[in-house]
Amino acid sequence: MRRKILITTDFSKNAMKALRYAIELYKNDSCDFYLLNVFTAGGNIMEDLMNMEPGTELYERKKLDSENGLAKIFNMIAMSENGNPKHHFKTISIFNNPIETIKDVIEKKDIEMVVMGTKGETYSRATAFGSTAINVMEKVRNCPVIVVPLNAKSVMPKEIVFPTSYKTHYKKRELNYLTDIAKKTDATIIVLHISKESELNKEQKENKQLLEDILEGTNHKPHFLSHNSVETAINIFIESRDSDMVAFINKKHTFFGSVLTNPLVKSISFHTKVPILVMHDLRN
Repeated sequence: MRRKILITTDFSKNAMKALRYAIELYKNDSCDFYLLNVFTAGGNIMEDLMNMEPGTELYERKKLDSENGLAKIFNMIAMSENGNPKHHFKTISIFNNPIETIKDVIEKKDIEMVVMGTKGETYSRATAFGSTAINVMEKVRNCPVIVVPLNAKSVMPKEIVFPTSYKTHYKKRELNYLTDIAKKTDATIIVLHISKESELNKEQKENKQLLEDILEGTNHKPHFLSHNSVETAINIFIESRDSDMVAFINKKHTFFGSVLTNPLVKSISFHTKVPILVMHDLRN
């Protein structure tokens, strides 16, 4: 069965990095890669939607730029020496709101993973993420996403950090993408428990056992850190071990309410170097 992977691109260096990462990650899988460029006039998206009608000079110019950019990437892939016969590439150029477009393409094409860069062409050193990356991670809840920083190592993950409080129970299908990547790259999953309390209560112990059952068949190890700040603890852990990926379950009002919303996002340094896999709590 062919995998269907969506790669969003704005033709920036970061988007190209994400594309190469996806191609390498899925090199042994039969895949349809959908290269998506959502074009606008570059101003306010709501004004664009109202004023940039098909047939107008501005619309047609932006559409041509989008199609030409996608064709350039397509040709580059086709001419690359390591062209993979298992991989097929399709291009999509759409004028719309980026988040709504991504959701729509996921549904219509039955996409199983989105891969994108952390920042686009308006690259800013002051923020760890661009607004589109944050919105995709937070609002696109019908598909997991891998976000690849420009400065991420090109090697495939050998150590994936999965922070957890053990306060909620997981479902196997929520973590399918984590276990799949770990098996695919022969990576070790470090289950990182960060808490002021080293002792687990009865419910946490049950959730820990359930998680171990789900991760059976992968290389995985528990690790405990005593710290007041989850963000700081993750930073310290990843940087001290030079880990290769961080995986999170996006639970509404929990994770993104504390870690990825501005301005806290600016203080999380691992985001500039380590790809992030964001999965979703299926109860939401």
